[in-house]
Amino acid sequence: MLRENNDMVFGLSETCEAKLLHPEILTGWVFNTQRYSLHDGVGIRTVVFLKGCPLRCEWCSNPESQSGKPEIAVDVRKCLGSTDCGLCDSQCQTAALSYAPTGEICLDRNLCSNCLACTTHCPTQALHGFGEQMTVRQVLDIVESDSIFYRRSGGGLTLSGGEPLMQGAFTLAVLKEARRRRVNTLLETCGDGNWSDLRQIADYTDAIYFDVKSLNDERHRQFTHRGNRRILSNLLQLGKTFPRLPIHVRTPLIPGFNANWEDIRAIIDFISPLPQVSYEILPYHRLGRDKYRLLGREYFPKEQPLSDDVSADIIQRAKALFGERYGAPAT
Repeated sequence: MLRENNDMVFGLSETCEAKLLHPEILTGWVFNTQRYSLHDGVGIRTVVFLKGCPLRCEWCSNPESQSGKPEIAVDVRKCLGSTDCGLCDSQCQTAALSYAPTGEICLDRNLCSNCLACTTHCPTQALHGFGEQMTVRQVLDIVESDSIFYRRSGGGLTLSGGEPLMQGAFTLAVLKEARRRRVNTLLETCGDGNWSDLRQIADYTDAIYFDVKSLNDERHRQFTHRGNRRILSNLLQLGKTFPRLPIHVRTPLIPGFNANWEDIRAIIDFISPLPQVSYEILPYHRLGRDKYRLLGREYFPKEQPLSDDVSADIIQRAKALFGERYGAPAT
């Protein structure tokens, strides 16, 4: 289990602070860059997904984001087999690769160093890596290539994950460079990080999407493997310190965890006093299910998904209550 307070993970060290002045040398681990997104902020946006997350949510749709290091995905359905190919295992320095009796490649993740050398020799991408080291400048050059769409739609850059606070120095440097280039920015966060880091980062973002999954610390720990006290404290601090910063709170509706009116109402009661806050419930989906197979992990759904009727009822009641409490509709 991850530790509750890990300053070595979250902190902005003096070395990293010095590198903030040189975006050409500061690097971060990125596992995906999604252009032309319409669902991660206002307008057309480029979403940069950073690796590393302190939470281990049972339903996570991006399991490849959780580790801060690169990982290898294995899709045996694409493997040509030892007879027709066999190019990858000779590249492995830890003897982590072998072949099943049927010929498909097998990866022993206990031996694998995730060096990704084998992935460069796989012609079908049966082996491929999640994670690429990029400089601040490389990220912003990709983002800025679509600047014409941002100007027309009010869009920009969204930093997501994983959890951007896990790479605090890199996140801050990207946001600073984006502001220098006059690119609108948005941060998506679970809120589990050092407040000092979040405060610095919030100074350079135009809006924040902040996940609140549950107010019940015990159940939050059960389903995410972390407590929620620092998350909720950081949210309150954000509202107090940045009263003009738009904060969009989101709650994924998860069967067996928080998919009931009592939990949702408690969250609305908690966030209603915050200035510049809006609220959204994210319906449960299984879009990340196949990634677990590629990473050799078991997928969450221990219970059946919610029916559309149940989801719609909770969402409608949440919109009505939030509008009543805050004077504005939830999305």
